[in-house]
Amino acid sequence: MTDDVADFWFDPACPWAWMTSRWMDEVAKVRNITVNWHVMSLTVLNEDKDDISESYRASLATAMAPVRLINGVREVHGQEYVKPLYDAIGTRYHPQGRRDDQRQVLIESVAEVGLPAEAIDLADSGAHDESLRASHDRGIGLVGQDVGTPVVAFNGIAFFGPVVTPAPKGEEAGKLWDAVVQAAGFEGFFELKRTRTRGPIFD
Repeated sequence: MTDDVADFWFDPACPWAWMTSRWMDEVAKVRNITVNWHVMSLTVLNEDKDDISESYRASLATAMAPVRLINGVREVHGQEYVKPLYDAIGTRYHPQGRRDDQRQVLIESVAEVGLPAEAIDLADSGAHDESLRASHDRGIGLVGQDVGTPVVAFNGIAFFGPVVTPAPKGEEAGKLWDAVVQAAGFEGFFELKRTRTRGPIFD
């Protein structure tokens, strides 16, 4: 049986996208789904917005480097590096909490996935920003400008999120997938939300 295909857009700096990506890994184990991984950018999403805090804007400035690195690696070395590099960076950023050690995180991640050391230069280069923005636009164009990362597309429907913690595992992950896809499949269904009462639980 041929797997169905889901597309997942992420910004590696976002802890909630990380949680959703861990859920998608579990979904792929219990449903006949192959996931294609794509970059999007919270920096690009918010670059023309005036209603964000200076502290958040400062964090967005540093968030461009890992997105540029992953996209540049995709352009130069191939799509097969996107998910392993995301996993390497995200593990250090999120479960390990190394957000203030970005350059070293990126250097270690490049080495972990077997890329040449000079690939780190892609984090500082805007040479592939056109394709980065094109990837971002494809994802956000499916759901609209008033959401963030991640974006998931499947069988002609797309949605932001889900925002979930901890990431469900095994068949629980499959059940959540089934429910989210069914809900998002209703043409007039737009939003289901409640206040978050806890932060990401990395396990």
